[in-house]
Amino acid sequence: MIFKFASLIRKSIMTRVKKAVNALKYRRNILKMTKGYRFGRSKKERQAQEAVFHAGIHAFAHRRDKKSDYRKLWNVKINAAVRPAGLSYSRFINALKKKNIVLDRKILADLAENNPESFGRVLEAVK
Repeated sequence: MIFKFASLIRKSIMTRVKKAVNALKYRRNILKMTKGYRFGRSKKERQAQEAVFHAGIHAFAHRRDKKSDYRKLWNVKINAAVRPAGLSYSRFINALKKKNIVLDRKILADLAENNPESFGRVLEAVK
């Protein structure tokens, strides 16, 4: 009875898979990704793998942060441009919405910085 069971197990065992080429390629790619990192993070496979993993997490988070940073920058540029006209940033944005002028902050900041006469026309339309 036991022998029959053992033969069933032996037949169901899968063949051994050696990852030689693929594993080498994967490790080489990880080490390429960590080129320029300091200490063992660029030379030791395990540390390199962790470094790449953490870098990916930070990259994902900072792609989100970048959007927020740019919006803050646009707000500062718009505020600096509307202050000489006697308006604050919040009153200017509110007036834009009331007059149904649909310009986003990115465009407004660009106009304020690079094309002040066009931004002045927007200001006149708001007042």
